[in-house]
Amino acid sequence: MKLKLYVTMMVVMLGFLTPSYAAFPVVSENQTETLTNGTENSSELVTPAAAASGKSQIVATLLCFFAGIIGIHRFYLGYTWQGIVQILTLGGLGIWAFIDLIRIVIGTLQPKNGSYDKTF
Repeated sequence: MKLKLYVTMMVVMLGFLTPSYAAFPVVSENQTETLTNGTENSSELVTPAAAASGKSQIVATLLCFFAGIIGIHRFYLGYTWQGIVQILTLGGLGIWAFIDLIRIVIGTLQPKNGSYDKTF
């Protein structure tokens, strides 16, 4: 009975996470607005990933050290599904989080969409 309840809860949770993972705003290359005084204001809309592309190796290291067991550093670096798995496994019982900490410090665990803007 408990196993059936646990499996049902996992299926429901994954069902809710999947649609929200794929939802991104529409990207407009260049949008020009005409203000009330007749001047033009040019602004550019970007995706959340592009707006937050400036990742710091120091921040990733601190997140991994203090909250590595729940995978917060993986979300920060852009690896959403690996972060979810780390939450469910408690960072591989701490082993996966420790390996991630070493990889961040030596620089082999980079952000998903590029490299760190700020390093040690």
